[in-house]
Amino acid sequence: MLAEERFHEIIRLVNERKTMTVQELTELLDSSESTIRRDLTELHKRHQLVKVHGGATALQMGYTTKDEAVSVRKDMNMEEKQRIAKYAAERIEKNDFVYVDAGTTTGCLIDWICEQGAVFVTNGIVHARTLAEKGYKVFLLGGELKAATEAVVGGETMESLKRYHFTKGFFGTNGVHEEAGFTTPDIHEAFVKEQAMKQCRECYVLADSTKIGKISAVRFGTFHEATVLTTDLQDARWKKYKNIVEVK
Repeated sequence: MLAEERFHEIIRLVNERKTMTVQELTELLDSSESTIRRDLTELHKRHQLVKVHGGATALQMGYTTKDEAVSVRKDMNMEEKQRIAKYAAERIEKNDFVYVDAGTTTGCLIDWICEQGAVFVTNGIVHARTLAEKGYKVFLLGGELKAATEAVVGGETMESLKRYHFTKGFFGTNGVHEEAGFTTPDIHEAFVKEQAMKQCRECYVLADSTKIGKISAVRFGTFHEATVLTTDLQDARWKKYKNIVEVK
């Protein structure tokens, strides 16, 4: 197959499936990994796809480099977020020491929590206030306040997290991808998420179906580091992963 023919097929496959790994393209096009990687680099330069670690994504997937404000995101996909949040809240047990990441889906989680014996730590300003108003014991991490996501971030936040050992952690994300892992636009927020995940015995990533297959700018965890709670998977290939729970 000539190079331009491969380019055409790669673009067709990536646009059709939204994301493709190097291994998948290698098998489908009967080419070597080195050839496919070179092709992806060239197509990325031509702005015909987005090359990512381990593969490529379609341009129309909206590769995100910044967070929308909470006021913009809070009502998006609300029915899905509530279903995910309810299921997540049911995972919290008596005497759990729980980390709750800042974010709109994790904010929905708080509405469904009913286990009075759990203790919470969060970097979300609004999350801390809501938990306290509901009568829970909650600790708010210190650091710099990021206005767009109402999250506390920075070096002080990181150092505070290292003191804790959580039984469970619940995280928001901008993207879930087999190769790129869990991603978010802001590097400072990514650092906090990554450190918090390291401190958790069990990690849950709450992601409505629009986040599946998406990639944002900065990775904070590998795909198999957490159980993904989502809904209504449109692409059957995601159903094969044992760490993805499709909430009905």
